[in-house]
Amino acid sequence: MLRKNKNLQARISRLKQKFSTYKIDSLIFFNRNNIRYLSGFTGSDSVLLINSGKTNLLVDGRYTTQACQEATDVQIIEYRDKIEGIIQAIKKLKLKRVGFEADSITVEMYNQLTNRFRQGVFVALTDELKLIRAYKDETEIALLKKAAEISSSAIFSVIGQIKPGCTEKELALQLEFNARKYGADGLAFEAIVAAGVNSALPHAQPTDRKIKKGDFVVIDFGVKYRGYCSDETCTIAFGKLTDKQKNAYQIVKDAHDRALAIIKANVPATDIDHCARSFFGKKYGRYFVHGTGHGVGLEVHEAPRLSSNSNDILKPQMVVTVEPGLYIPGFWGIRIEDTVLVKENSCEKFTKMDKELIIIE
Repeated sequence: MLRKNKNLQARISRLKQKFSTYKIDSLIFFNRNNIRYLSGFTGSDSVLLINSGKTNLLVDGRYTTQACQEATDVQIIEYRDKIEGIIQAIKKLKLKRVGFEADSITVEMYNQLTNRFRQGVFVALTDELKLIRAYKDETEIALLKKAAEISSSAIFSVIGQIKPGCTEKELALQLEFNARKYGADGLAFEAIVAAGVNSALPHAQPTDRKIKKGDFVVIDFGVKYRGYCSDETCTIAFGKLTDKQKNAYQIVKDAHDRALAIIKANVPATDIDHCARSFFGKKYGRYFVHGTGHGVGLEVHEAPRLSSNSNDILKPQMVVTVEPGLYIPGFWGIRIEDTVLVKENSCEKFTKMDKELIIIE
């Protein structure tokens, strides 16, 4: 007797309802996170083929047992050669119009597949699929909350360990150790610990630089818990700051706080970005060099996007970050980030660290 997963069934049902709109009779997935989302299979190599009747998971012999254990609601098809396996499955199911993720397939694979069928069998889908994981069900929300709790605890635990002579690499290593001790399965991305001039690099990698008095220390950290990610950024002051640094921190925090305050259902993502950006003014506007936020789920960066060129509209049960930042090359940088759940009239914060300026003397 197969164990029916109602969440997976609901996700696939929503997709099938769009087949007529996309003018397809089936959908093929190569993106491993989408495959996990729709089937429960966590292996690193597979293909998911959904038609009006069945959901078929294609794997090679390395993953057959794992697929049978994890993807209990789908038909498992074992192949020796991936391309040939896909071709045979399409022919056996007599599919005529197969939609596919245009951003998850190589040109070589596309050519190998299309050369075996008449023109028009494969239908490239891009924007049509970008929001399929954007709406989080209750199980996903619980896992995202737990991931956020773990990473916040790890960040809090290392703040008291920031001392003169401590290096960025040492702090990053301690973050990962503590997160795993608290229950993380791994990191959502390589931890960013950047002090002093390095904090002006939005995606700085930890170095052997020693933390010094007067430094801003940017800690951008996230973990994975049962597949789901967290994302949070704190900027800590080590030693006495100048008035300019304090004022800059307050500008970033005001932008962060106000953007959070207007997050709710049916707000355009561009409005959130504009709200945050408006606090920087002419003096600092050119130093805010990235979007205001992004979705979080099985990937740390996914739809929707909170940026000036986004077409996304926030809806209930989306989970997004708000992370305004200010980066002055050669001097210092500041970023403040929280992850929140969009609700009808407000948002619920998952990340736990207080974003008031923390100064370690």
